[in-house]
Amino acid sequence: MRSQLSLILIALLLVACSPPSDKTAQSKSEPFVSTYKPMASKSTLITNATILTGTGEKLDNASILFSNNKIVEIGFDITAPDAVVVIDAKGRWITPGLIDNHSHLGVYSSPGVSSTADGNEMTRPDTANVWAEHSVWPQDAGFNYARAGGVTTMQILPGSGNLIGGRGVVLKNVPATSMMAMKFPGAPHSLKMACGENPKRFYGGKGLSPSTRMGNMAGYRKSWIEATEYKETWDEYNEAISNGAKAKKPSRDLRLETLAEVLRGNIRIHNHCYRADEMLQMIALSKEFGYKIASFHHAIESYKIATELAKEEVCSSMWSDWWGFKLEAYDGIKENIAMVDQAGACAIVHSDSGIGIQHLNQDAAKAMASGNKAGFTISEQQAIRWITSNVAKSLGVFEQTGSLETGKMADIVLWNGNPFSIYTRADQVYIDGALTFDRADPSRQAISDYQLSANSSEVLK
Repeated sequence: MRSQLSLILIALLLVACSPPSDKTAQSKSEPFVSTYKPMASKSTLITNATILTGTGEKLDNASILFSNNKIVEIGFDITAPDAVVVIDAKGRWITPGLIDNHSHLGVYSSPGVSSTADGNEMTRPDTANVWAEHSVWPQDAGFNYARAGGVTTMQILPGSGNLIGGRGVVLKNVPATSMMAMKFPGAPHSLKMACGENPKRFYGGKGLSPSTRMGNMAGYRKSWIEATEYKETWDEYNEAISNGAKAKKPSRDLRLETLAEVLRGNIRIHNHCYRADEMLQMIALSKEFGYKIASFHHAIESYKIATELAKEEVCSSMWSDWWGFKLEAYDGIKENIAMVDQAGACAIVHSDSGIGIQHLNQDAAKAMASGNKAGFTISEQQAIRWITSNVAKSLGVFEQTGSLETGKMADIVLWNGNPFSIYTRADQVYIDGALTFDRADPSRQAISDYQLSANSSEVLK
């Protein structure tokens, strides 16, 4: 019975393609468009809950009404419309759906064997031509475990073995048979870059370039110079065509096409970078070529340059307490996230882990506790932004999700207690208003086709 219900959940997601976008100057349509469609949902009113909106508010004994995939109303004394499901959440908490902007689910899938290791195309230092979404395996059981942890949206990134690793993709965390049925409609692509030890260690270890940090920087600059020339060539061609002139169409290059879209502002940079000095160099590089960095990832030393990051409006996506596992991570401190936040910069808690993504709320709690122990005053309504609204802003989807506001996607988690407690679990998870996880209902705990086929007794239930 469980397998049948899981398959029904998946079947509800299959839909016709949405209209193509027109962001790319080289072509009139965007390939691999999202086919995501919200699952069937019921109008729902949750009452008597403590609500963290993700906008800095905490509402006690409040209610939230959502219908037709959107949030309709948040507040007090909301009247239940006809035929609405009413849930009394006394003693429980509500937050926006959690968001992880650094995940490798689907590209480094479970089981973790060579057959499912599809995150690093380490064939040259610049592989901007590859897209992580083309490696995503929707049957990765990690998606289901992350959903049980309250994660409704995530960014899947390539690995960090290259200077430029390729495009990342934003997914809605729903059961599906294809990546495109999970793809967040309208979310911009990202570009994964990496500085520091990883690329120089891999290529230098093979006697190739880059083998030093100066080689890293020379490699970035070479690629951006090529991309600038490529963009100018296409811009001149498009201008000539728009003016009715005849012109020879330039050849497409997938690597340079991605980089050119960064320069046009259509793709957001997410930059693996640990050390403060290197982050500052990467900001200088972005200014040299005229692009914007959305977020540094891991960012162990962001606390050293928090005021500069606030000034540059660059987010830092960080762990609560990882440090010391390699030299460039040696200066990590537990107060990092709190110090970035207190400086007015954009602080984010990320996972980079199939296990960590299941516990983002607890990592945020650890970071909040470390900050308060250090003398800061960080509230729950402030800290929840590290795993909701700030993340959505870094991904360019804050207009759609990341906070509980009227008209936004009904991405909602109902917790059995304070989400910053080690004992708290997600009771129910709604994505676009559809109940996609219910801890009390096995039929709302999807399992992947791979798990079903690997367990014949489960198939027979």
